[in-house]
Amino acid sequence: MKISHQKLVTIFFSVIVLAAGTAAQAGVVSYVAVDLHPSGFTESFAEDISGTQQVGQGSGSATGGNGHALLWNGSAASYVDLHPSGFDNSYALGTSGTQQVGGGSGSATGGYEHALLWNGSAASYVDLNPSGFDNSYAWGISGTQQVGWGYGSATGGNYHALLWNGSTASFIDLNPSGFTNSSANGTNGTQQVGSGSGSPTGDTNHALLWNGSAASYVDLNPSGFVWSNAVGISSTQQVGLGVETTEYKIHALLWNGSADGYVDLNPSGFDNSEALGTSGTQQVGYGMGSATGDNDHALLWNGSADSYVDLHQFLSNDFTSSAAVGIAGNGNIVGCARDSSGSTHAILWQVPEPASAILIGVGCLLARLRRKQS
Repeated sequence: MKISHQKLVTIFFSVIVLAAGTAAQAGVVSYVAVDLHPSGFTESFAEDISGTQQVGQGSGSATGGNGHALLWNGSAASYVDLHPSGFDNSYALGTSGTQQVGGGSGSATGGYEHALLWNGSAASYVDLNPSGFDNSYAWGISGTQQVGWGYGSATGGNYHALLWNGSTASFIDLNPSGFTNSSANGTNGTQQVGSGSGSPTGDTNHALLWNGSAASYVDLNPSGFVWSNAVGISSTQQVGLGVETTEYKIHALLWNGSADGYVDLNPSGFDNSEALGTSGTQQVGYGMGSATGDNDHALLWNGSADSYVDLHQFLSNDFTSSAAVGIAGNGNIVGCARDSSGSTHAILWQVPEPASAILIGVGCLLARLRRKQS
């Protein structure tokens, strides 16, 4: 039987619509786990993701046993060693576009810990440590902003949250009036998140949100929590953790700019959880409890406690625990997992491309239909 070209086109689009609709109705969330652990390394950790890039740290025979900042592009073999000359140890904690942030120490820093900014290679590093600071750490980056904290004579020896715009001299001290210590952990390019303690918080640690200056801070600590910390930010969402007042258990938290708007992400069956990253719509972290056999499992949320997905299920059985740390806008996730021998591996959880799979299936169908015509 001959089938007209118009009929083939109708079948083609019908199959696409049917397949897409079936996937949506099923609500199935699936990931492919990629082990980023490079050859010659005994330990590796993935800390952040942006676009096709992942960053973290690794150590082993390839690094002389020292920790080296690493940059990946989706596979173990793709790694770039960001470790600068004159450093004993280094690590990368954040990435945005073509830049990476972290820190390191060695003869180049007089043995102190210095915040570092890279542009994709070891030789490209910029030392962000400000004058008057002995030690500094860069933990987050977005656009032209980098955030972290530091201490030294300029801070009276206390920890102060810091904001940079690509150079040492550009730093802004975000430590609010009345606070003894503070730290910044993430930025969305205009706002910064972290935590601080001092007289305004009753000397306990409270999650904080800034808008580029010390005086702009917002206290995110929710009612019912004695301690909190904001770790990640994207768009209007902030994520982190809090210690609740009843049993002092740690709960993953989600905010939308204020303490009152928080969401407790701790799922049923979990004793403790932490949220460490957000894409603006989804959140990642880890948790443990009866639901996980009391092992840490990497988790993904979609804005509520009961929406969680246990990402550990997509790992091989050799891994006993895991944690998710960062999530990109396309849904890809990074973190780490520990195997049965106790070695930690950097992990990338990739979202499959269902459209590609559907088109492959449709292509096979069309080929069969054409053969039947001949």
